[in-house]
Amino acid sequence: MTPLPDIEIAGLDLAFAGRTILHDFSLQVAAGEKVVLAGASGSGKSSLLACLLGFLFPPAGRIAIRGELVTPKSVWRLRRAMALVQQEPDLGEQTVAEWIEEPFTFRANESLRGHLAQLPGLLRRLRLDPAILRQKGPALSGGEKQRIALASALLLDRPILLLDEPASALDPESRQAVYDGLADLEGQTLLMVSHDPSSALRFVDRTVRLSPPEDDHGRA
Repeated sequence: MTPLPDIEIAGLDLAFAGRTILHDFSLQVAAGEKVVLAGASGSGKSSLLACLLGFLFPPAGRIAIRGELVTPKSVWRLRRAMALVQQEPDLGEQTVAEWIEEPFTFRANESLRGHLAQLPGLLRRLRLDPAILRQKGPALSGGEKQRIALASALLLDRPILLLDEPASALDPESRQAVYDGLADLEGQTLLMVSHDPSSALRFVDRTVRLSPPEDDHGRA
């Protein structure tokens, strides 16, 4: 029996302000596969991630996570299988340590608290001094926030990792450190949005390019 994909999108339509962004878009991402979504700004890359998480419900098409349809009833349960790293993470006014530890206070994540022991080493791999844990969100650069958000997502060890331009604010060396860390992931499914995926191609399994519906129907 063929295993179900971790992510399945079929016949999806998406429009904003009367403009069609995606039409009849389909995509399957197998368990453990690493895929980049590429395309110009406004091509629907980030909107697809929002649909997977149930922040947007498209007017047409179906989305399934690990074989279960994303619906208003199922979305809260399905989100537990996913971790999102946003392009501009908001760490609020608290310290980095408090922000990273907060998800582990939730009942669903209590059994994962032991993962926090990996945090200092993980920060060093991402070219961050563990002393940053004492700093507060407003004092951090955009690139530091991106790497902290990635570290948090990795500690939660979700089966599916969704990344929205996770290295857009980084210098070349830090960007490479992030990609090296993602390359080392074993077993996790990765779907990464990137405006310029060229430097990420070394570790991904394939790149899906989104184009305007008038050019093609965006099948992948």
